Amino acid sequence: MSASAPTVLDLAEIAPAFNDPTRESQAVFRKVMDAVARPGTIQDLAFAPEAPDGLDRAAGAVALTLFDFETPTWLDPALRGGNAESWMRFHCGCPLTDDPVKAAFALITDVMGAPALAAFNQGDAKYPDRSTTLVFQLPGLEGGPRVTLTGPGIKGEALLALAGLPEGFWDQVRANQAKFQFGVDLIFVAGDRLTALPRSTRATIQGN
Repeated sequence: MSASAPTVLDLAEIAPAFNDPTRESQAVFRKVMDAVARPGTIQDLAFAPEAPDGLDRAAGAVALTLFDFETPTWLDPALRGGNAESWMRFHCGCPLTDDPVKAAFALITDVMGAPALAAFNQGDAKYPDRSTTLVFQLPGLEGGPRVTLTGPGIKGEALLALAGLPEGFWDQVRANQAKFQFGVDLIFVAGDRLTALPRSTRATIQGN
């Protein structure tokens, strides 16, 4: 991870990425933008290539599409030093950072051990759009506490029941939304599927 100690990549160990990078990355980008524009909807990325060990197909597709040489990326410790890191360094070219505040993106598979949302770049008055986008890999996009979503892009209400999030996570989401137009944006992936919560979305756990 350290810029002072670059790792030599073993190309024989790196899994392939998109067969048709332009067409496939555009297709993934449209899915991500649909998820952001309509919070709570589930998008299918089954057409994307398999990702290396540690990453679901949807997580890999998001990385291949959004991460590049201009996007410093924070990886959680579970991904550092392994095949997933090498795969992203080779295919995406994204510089890796240990500092959450410097990250344009964060890819998190160890959700329980992740830093708080407030630890990442919240944007500033001049560049609110330069805040971190966090990609959380979860065990499922159903099966967790039912959460009601309201806000831009949602007609009335939408429902989510994301599995595997730590206690207090939705309190962090509410605090993040309260800072709008500052705050981070969230993408959740599980297997082949993806959903998103931009910072403008209000989330309320049902029964609270």
